[in-house]
This record gives sequence, structure tokens and C-alpha cells, in this order.
Amino acid sequence: MQFGYLKMKGAGNRILVVDQRITDLAPPTEEQIKNLGRDARAPGFDQLMWVRPAQNPASAASYRVFNNDGSEVEQCGNGVRCVARVLSVDSGREFTLDSPAGPVAVRTLEDGRVSVDMGRPEFVTSTLEADGQILDVSLVSMGNPHCVLLVDDVASADVSTLGPLIERHERFPGRINVGFMHIRDRENVDLRVHERGVGETLACGTGACAAVVAGQELGLLDETVNVLLPGGKLVVSWRGGGDTVWLTGDAEILSEGIIDL
Repeated sequence: MQFGYLKMKGAGNRILVVDQRITDLAPPTEEQIKNLGRDARAPGFDQLMWVRPAQNPASAASYRVFNNDGSEVEQCGNGVRCVARVLSVDSGREFTLDSPAGPVAVRTLEDGRVSVDMGRPEFVTSTLEADGQILDVSLVSMGNPHCVLLVDDVASADVSTLGPLIERHERFPGRINVGFMHIRDRENVDLRVHERGVGETLACGTGACAAVVAGQELGLLDETVNVLLPGGKLVVSWRGGGDTVWLTGDAEILSEGIIDL
């Protein structure tokens, strides 16, 4: 199997975009993806975005999302911005993509950033026992599952311990992403995210959306919020109710190459 790729960056996340709209080649196996995702073996990535022909005639393309441990997931906010940036060359500034979580409207902005419609969130509050603690958490679905915790300081948050424990908690048989959010004020938050199948990453687009939805539902955040992650800044906008969540951020091409498996 041989295919070309673009290695990209979205808020610090390393995204590998493979455009298979013409050939519709099947993606690599789980073990092959694991090998490709390791830093010691080129090209190395956090998520692989496998772009395929559109399922809906009104869409520009569809895509599948794979973490670097080989697991397939429903959505990746930073990854879809990278896909949109690549496809905007021949699809224009505004178009729709088909994703495992449903259709995604995208807009490429003149400053080089990309905005994507991440869909309508689902939200509940709950408590969770982990590491001998009873935690107040917000459970948010952005097409993929998130657990959001409020913390006093993200630098001292116990991400390395609580992240894996909550990810694999018995309440979440399909595993869950875990966000640790500190609210600076109503328009700015700090966030660290432990992603299922990856561990802590420099950024998580759907995690940023989930955190802002949680903060808004708790009455702590405004409609548009700057989310400051270790890898950079994302902007999340949501008007609440039945409206969809919009995610805006960078999508930068780093390199390109060919893989021969």
C-alpha cells in the first residue's frame, strides 16, 4: 500500500491528512497505524484523518478519524480544520464534510484560520468516584464523549493520574476524553485534555468545545470563549439551547510525503 500525506498542525496537535477521494483506498490496519504514529518512525502524528469520497452528494468529502494507538473515533475538531484547509483549494471557502458524527459545515477565514460547526452538544452533570475522591463532573457529547472537571489551576491538576482513571472508568465502557478546565473569567479559560487512546495532548478541539459548553451550562461563561491550551488558542462560540457549537483555530501545513506499507 502506498499513499501520499500532508502532515499538519492544529493548535499543536499533529494531524496526518490522507486524501483518498479518488482511489478510496482502505485505511491501514490498527498495527500499521500504531507504527506510523510513533515519533521514531516517520511521519508521527496524534490523529490520522482518512479522507474519502462524500457519502452525501451535497458534501465535498467524508472522513474517518484514527488515534495514533490505532483506535477509530467519532470526531476530531483540530483534524477536521486541517481537512477543511486542504480541501478549500478546490472546494471553496464554505462547504460541508461528512463525518462519523454527522455532517460538518466548514468556513475558511481570510486570516488563515478555519471555523467548523461541531454540532449540537448533549450535557449532564454528575458525580464520579476516582482515586478515592468524589468528583463533580460535566458529561458532554460533541459526537464523541467528554468528561469535564473544574480545577483551580491547570498546571497543578492531576492529569496524569485522574485522566487515565476516568478514561477507563467502569461507567464509560467505550472510554472517554477528560478535560481539566480553569476559568480565568467569562471569556477566557485554561484547559488540559487527556484524550482516550492518546493520553494528554497539546490540544483537543472537541475537548475545547465540551469545556465551554460545560462552563456555559453552569452559568460561568459567555457565548464566545478563548480556550488556552498547551498547544495554542482555540475560540469556541455557542449560543446555547438547540444551536450548534462553532470551533475556530489554525490549520498549518508542516510537510508532505509518501508512505509505502
